[in-house]
Amino acid sequence: MTEYYIPTGHSQTELVEKRSRFIGQVWRVSSEEEARRRIEETKKQHYDARHNCWCYLIRDGAVRYSDDGEPQGTAGQPMLNVFQREGVENVCCVVTRYFGGVLLGAGGLVRAYTQSAKDALDAAGVSVVRRWVAMEVPCTYAQFEGMRREVAAFSGVVEQVDYGADVVLSCLLPEERSAEFAAHVLDVTAGGVEVLEAGERFQDVPWRAAKEG
Repeated sequence: MTEYYIPTGHSQTELVEKRSRFIGQVWRVSSEEEARRRIEETKKQHYDARHNCWCYLIRDGAVRYSDDGEPQGTAGQPMLNVFQREGVENVCCVVTRYFGGVLLGAGGLVRAYTQSAKDALDAAGVSVVRRWVAMEVPCTYAQFEGMRREVAAFSGVVEQVDYGADVVLSCLLPEERSAEFAAHVLDVTAGGVEVLEAGERFQDVPWRAAKEG
């Protein structure tokens, strides 16, 4: 089973530490070339900043980072560590620093760049990429909330709900749990709800919601 995690979308956050502004950005990228393009775009946008530190981690094995003039080991590597700890790939992060006139010291820089990368990732959200089985769960309105809970209990995601005379939940279930889910629903409803398969997909699905700034 192939399963990995990526940013859900682009984000931008800001942290102020002793008058220095740290602007963190995260993007989902699919190649080293795309990551480099995001970095260059950010450098042009923030050409007047003291530092544009960056890192990227691509699933094909490309891993790079830069302190961009900050003391060695205080920016790029700590930023990269955030994504490695979270298990997030196909990601590019740039943290732009507008110097506020107060030196932070090595420890202060590491904390600021780490926090900026973490804040940006939290704001982007995280999606899981894996193989799913699309399933339709027809049920009554009385059964609706119970069926939603069953989908969640099997690590599934409700994509759409159709409301008619009855309700139909269109769901994605992890490939290895789909048969068990269908059998479980049939059992707990005493044969009243029969789950229908609607094909398989390999795609990303939001796993951890983006945090509001």
